[in-house]
Amino acid sequence: MLRVRFAPSPTGFLHIGSARTFIFNWLYARRHGGTMILRIDDTDIERNTQASLDSIFEGLKWLDLGWDEQYRQSERPGLHKEMAEAIFRKGLAYRDFTPAQSEEGETSRTGAAWLCNAGMRELSSEDSDRRAAAGERFVLRYRVPREPVCDIRFRDGVYGEQAKSTADIEDFALLRSDGTPTYHLASCADDADLRISHIIRGQDHLTNTFKHVLIFEALGFEPPTFAHLPLLVAPDGTKLSKRRHGPVVSVTTYRDAGFLPEAFINFLCLLGWSPKDDREKMSREDLIAAFSFEGINKSNAVVNFTEEDPFDPKAVWLNSQYIYAMPVDELAAKLRPFVCAEPQKVRAVTPLIQERIKLLRDVATAADFFFVDELAPYDPAELIPQKGDAALALRVLQRAREALPAVEFTHEALEETLRAAAGSLGVKAGQMFQPIRVAVCGRKNAPPLFETMAVLGKETCLKRIEQAIQKLQ
Repeated sequence: MLRVRFAPSPTGFLHIGSARTFIFNWLYARRHGGTMILRIDDTDIERNTQASLDSIFEGLKWLDLGWDEQYRQSERPGLHKEMAEAIFRKGLAYRDFTPAQSEEGETSRTGAAWLCNAGMRELSSEDSDRRAAAGERFVLRYRVPREPVCDIRFRDGVYGEQAKSTADIEDFALLRSDGTPTYHLASCADDADLRISHIIRGQDHLTNTFKHVLIFEALGFEPPTFAHLPLLVAPDGTKLSKRRHGPVVSVTTYRDAGFLPEAFINFLCLLGWSPKDDREKMSREDLIAAFSFEGINKSNAVVNFTEEDPFDPKAVWLNSQYIYAMPVDELAAKLRPFVCAEPQKVRAVTPLIQERIKLLRDVATAADFFFVDELAPYDPAELIPQKGDAALALRVLQRAREALPAVEFTHEALEETLRAAAGSLGVKAGQMFQPIRVAVCGRKNAPPLFETMAVLGKETCLKRIEQAIQKLQ
């Protein structure tokens, strides 16, 4: 059965590149009726933080895709040690007692790539056992084949055939000197035990895969199918990182700015993958049906952002398309966390701004005048209509003040009354409507006038019109 896994380390927030890796794994599993596994790779005790773990789960919960099985690497130390010992018993690993030796890899004194400590590699089993029994600390290293030298090969689902000579692979560590597993061992041991059939991960892991093939074969397991994903990079070509690019690379930044999870998923999928038919807005079901390794590009994908605008324009555009298409009640519920108002008021405002916002947080600026008692200060000159003057604006507002108290505040009644008022004053409808719009909204750019007035209500509209009259007098 097809089984894939997403294996984040809780050493930082959920990166958008990691989120894309999760999504691609999820899509592949759902496309082929497989199992999606979440495994927290938390064996790096010194760097793990609870805040990072919380960020991972918060981000994944927001994406709302789910998973079928969940594991924590730190809860499986017995398995890791057992598999390391199995490799050692086969003679495929050796103890390295060199105190100064790095546990993950070295550079030789000449600056060349370090391959092994020959003295430790050739140490007899008797001497090795004796020193270990005496309590001497050691690193357990994989004995990479040297005689004869051979190529380690695998076929990557994205990058095709891959090969590397064992002459270029160092004797990498399986266990650290404190007995804890390295990333290479723990990852492969868990993948083997969990029967992972496909490993889909970032291209930066491609070079690790040669070591992983050796570990799988040493354990007697058929290596999984590998597919490495192109990296996400900034406009200048550098790899996205929080240190360099700030919070824009965090999933929760998008959530907090008011992206919809379905739009964000859609956007991430189009970074490095294409359905090959020029579609851009794709539902979850569309993505499942279309996803394949063949659609993944080999070149890195650029996330376009600037210091002034932290979000890729395509991400914002996609989000707006999802907002426009969303049922009003559903959108109103999603807007509520971004505005302090009664649910009924948010529901009434939602259809008026649905096509005027691109992010959920835009409600705070596009509809602020609906939710405040007093409008923010504005320039009285805004009240003056085109081809008019302050005197005309004043006459319009005074006429509105006279006509509106007796009117039912519905779209039809307001339109009929205000058009009739314009006729009685001998002015164009636009010249009548602009001063009223600015008076009740505090600006020219606002939702349709009559629907806006109906939601604001008679009392608020008359109060604001009176305040506008006072500005002009």
